[in-house]
Amino acid sequence: MTFLQTTIDPNTVINVNDSIKAATSNLISQVRQDPDTFLQGLLQSAIDFGLKLLAAIVIYFVGAWIIRRVKKGLTKLFIKRETERTLATFVTSLVSITLTVLLIVITIGTLGINTTSLAALLAAGGMAIGMALSGTVSNFAGGLMILVFKPFKAGDFINAQGYSGTVKEVSIVNTKIITPDNREIIIPNGALSNGNIDNYSAKPIRRLDIEINLAYDTDAEKCIKAILKILNADKRVLDSKTDGAADPTSMLSSMNDSTITFIARVWVNSQDYWPVKFDLNKALFTELPKQGFHFEYPHMNITINN
Repeated sequence: MTFLQTTIDPNTVINVNDSIKAATSNLISQVRQDPDTFLQGLLQSAIDFGLKLLAAIVIYFVGAWIIRRVKKGLTKLFIKRETERTLATFVTSLVSITLTVLLIVITIGTLGINTTSLAALLAAGGMAIGMALSGTVSNFAGGLMILVFKPFKAGDFINAQGYSGTVKEVSIVNTKIITPDNREIIIPNGALSNGNIDNYSAKPIRRLDIEINLAYDTDAEKCIKAILKILNADKRVLDSKTDGAADPTSMLSSMNDSTITFIARVWVNSQDYWPVKFDLNKALFTELPKQGFHFEYPHMNITINN
């Protein structure tokens, strides 16, 4: 273990003592020469400081009252506009802290203390904290963007940053989603706000496309009619009477090397997308072979000529 050794210059100690002695002697001589003037000056200084202190106290309490009124006004405004709770809390806290710091600086300035150094110290401290927390600040700004523009909300099913799931919570720095296999994924808002977001719950209805690969000897017209019959049998399938939707359709989509592809296209409510998809897949797989339509798989026919 090492100890720091400090060397005190004797000349410095002597100079300080001489300054104190000179100031004390000057004060005593003033009291002896004109005690009335000295007392009057002392009294006037006390009165001036008392007035400044009283003004500072009044300014502080009035300012604190104004800050409370501003917080209440912001809270009522956010409730009236149904603003996201996280955003409302953050903005209210930010405004309150900023106004409180400003009030303290004004109060100190009223006492006659120079606040220039204090303001410079606060600015330097803020810059140092910002540089140290650059990643957090990025997530913080991303959270603000998400809360203001609302590309998604709690309860939406989204795909972002390589993960798909239901949004559980949107905070000021990160977003939590629950995957279909019940994993909780925490995504930083900085990356989330700068990336692509696929929101499956943004619209009330969605289009569902199912591809069906059949053999080349399939009768296209009869197959399309059979597919439409299966599609219309599901009561969850929407038609043109629903705003934004269309009647179920089926068509020959493509001719491949060893198969032809039919497409079945329907519109469903967003919450029914996956149940309808699975049920229609099962119905098409079960009913089409019964009507003489056979599923085909990629294959190659080889003919050998002697």
